[in-house]
Amino acid sequence: MAAAALACLVLAACGGAPADIPAERAATPESDPVELDAIQADTTPPAVPLSDPWATTSLAPGGEQREPLREPDVIYHPTPDEVVAQMLDIADVGPGDVLYDLGAGDGRINITAAREHGTRGVGIEIDPLLVDYARHVAAEAGVGHLVNFVEDDMFEADLSQATVVTLYLLPDLNLRLRPKLLSLAPGTRIVSHNYHMDDWRPDESRQVGESVVYLWRVPEEIPAHLRE
Repeated sequence: MAAAALACLVLAACGGAPADIPAERAATPESDPVELDAIQADTTPPAVPLSDPWATTSLAPGGEQREPLREPDVIYHPTPDEVVAQMLDIADVGPGDVLYDLGAGDGRINITAAREHGTRGVGIEIDPLLVDYARHVAAEAGVGHLVNFVEDDMFEADLSQATVVTLYLLPDLNLRLRPKLLSLAPGTRIVSHNYHMDDWRPDESRQVGESVVYLWRVPEEIPAHLRE
């Protein structure tokens, strides 16, 4: 991704307060679910018109620049492509999945999942400039019909449609998100780049160069120590 595309390091999504894990799974969405376009089961992602869709030098035209909903909690830093590939592989994503990326940045996780695996997805991002950029890249990559990028606070967003959730945040932010993630449907796959969930032990992990990719599956029964 060219430096001129983002002018300066743009801040990505995060923040909010944790909620207690309910004794029973009776999740109450904080915001309306994102509408996803229906696709045919045999849909194949269109060919990507650019060898590197992040090499574009300008954002999509039109619209006024807006300030983020609030000050983001982390500095935007994209996940390396080789790590993205391993995150999608460890989650075993496919056309039947709906992938939510929290703090989506330039959208590369959702876009890669769509063009390589036919996976529909939603990127939650608090910075409107990055939301516009991700939408532009998705259109350039020919997968705008499969992915949707939403300007929202990930702690307030409704994740109930997710079968896979991806994260590249910080340890304390992962922990603040943990109750929300544990309230998702059993079997939902959670994948984090580099940062763990404290005493919620991962089901699998992989070393990718200097990075680590972690995988959790939301359990049928929430252990007592994770309800606290």
